[in-house]
Amino acid sequence: MPSKLAGKTIILTGSSVVQPIAQLIEENGGKVLHFPLIETVELITPEDPQWLAQLQTYDWLIFTSQNAVTSFFSKCVRHQVVVPNHLKIAAVGEKTAARLQANGLQVDFMPTIFSADVFVQQFALAEGERALFLRGSLAKDTIRASIAVDEWTVYETKSCLKHLNDLEKALVQCEQPIVIFASPSAVDIYAKRIVPDLDWGYVKFASIGHVTTAALAKYGVTPIVQPKTYTMQAVIEQLILEETTND
Repeated sequence: MPSKLAGKTIILTGSSVVQPIAQLIEENGGKVLHFPLIETVELITPEDPQWLAQLQTYDWLIFTSQNAVTSFFSKCVRHQVVVPNHLKIAAVGEKTAARLQANGLQVDFMPTIFSADVFVQQFALAEGERALFLRGSLAKDTIRASIAVDEWTVYETKSCLKHLNDLEKALVQCEQPIVIFASPSAVDIYAKRIVPDLDWGYVKFASIGHVTTAALAKYGVTPIVQPKTYTMQAVIEQLILEETTND
């Protein structure tokens, strides 16, 4: 029996590749290529010490990404600040929760579906409680529009354009390429930089999360894989199932 992804090239466009994911693809006969279309960097500002000094005035910290966790703790280390013990932690996503736990914080609340719009439906502040949302520069206003929170932008998402030529070559040269998007930002960069030369119909696509799927829908594209669980692991597992079914 042939391997489930035999002859297929899986192209990842996120900022990083987790080794177990690459291993899962390769174990099923696929080839892994990584061309990040975005990169994230900690946003350092003169206001950072003021935000850190105010931590004790909050009841909740809200994290919706691993990048926010990493940037937040980088600031704590730089300014020698210990996170107050009384703070409760809300996290969106298992990877975000795992990163928090690795830094010594236990998660008190996590939504059943890992998205901001589900978060605001399920999370509630008690009367008098204050929350601080640790956000990225491109975070939507979903949380602020529904919950009375303060927002601290701790990291910045930038376009990563240095891999575009290599990505386009790979799309042309590789057999049966499947591109995986993990963010709307990556979708938009692909649309602006790659699609003018290679239209959407040239390859197959998979997406993580309904927000990323909605970004593809703006361009009239429906991904072949869009699992209900918003993780790369779920995408690859469903992709294996999908490709096996189609064989």
